Amino acid sequence: MAYVDGFVMVMPKKNIPAYRKLARLAGKVWREYGALDYVECVGDDLNTKHGKPFPKLAKAGPRETVVFSWIVYANKAARDRINKKVMADPRIAKVMSSDMPFNPKKMSYGGFKVLVQG
Repeated sequence: MAYVDGFVMVMPKKNIPAYRKLARLAGKVWREYGALDYVECVGDDLNTKHGKPFPKLAKAGPRETVVFSWIVYANKAARDRINKKVMADPRIAKVMSSDMPFNPKKMSYGGFKVLVQG
């Protein structure tokens, strides 16, 4: 069964272009090493009346937005193998050592077993 790494980040709206550039590179690297899918989504219709809106849940400020992303792998073993290679890749190391367009303290991340697909 597939395995998914999921991310929710809060970032200043003005940093979306810089993040898009970083995300394109990251997506390319993850797919080169075997990720099945890599998706980055920026908040658009977030003021919902059902449940707790993402900005409130993620404690986003008025000039911030929420980014929701995920990476799909064949299984958890593939995820572990791929992530090890990605973290050793010099392109990712360069990005990680630069100023990030978001505050890592406002990021949530976790690995998920797929419950239902299709």
